[in-house]
Amino acid sequence: MAQKAVISLTTGLEDAEKVTVAFLVAVGAAETGRQTLMFLTKEAVRVALEGVATGTACEGCPPLRSLMERYVAAGGSYLVCPICFDAKGLDKGDLITGAELGGTVPMWNWIGDEGAVTFSY
Repeated sequence: MAQKAVISLTTGLEDAEKVTVAFLVAVGAAETGRQTLMFLTKEAVRVALEGVATGTACEGCPPLRSLMERYVAAGGSYLVCPICFDAKGLDKGDLITGAELGGTVPMWNWIGDEGAVTFSY
């Protein structure tokens, strides 16, 4: 069984419920001991900026900030697409803890030969 999980997120806060679901899956993977990576592309790169992912997506949903704190506390990390990030003119100095710029080659290197369970949102 693969001991790694990759959650690919392309959606930003324009669909906060989808972002919440992706984080619930990522938190679940990380808190159960899997090495977990969130690969953020398109509008999701903004989620990796300090102060952006705030609020609650829906009635009964956990706050995004809380999910993000749990994710990092459980050892989860973020790989943020540098092409998407730069195209939006964002500042890498604003990246949250656990986030780094990196594309598909670093993602595949992280996955390695043992493979990973993947989810895409």
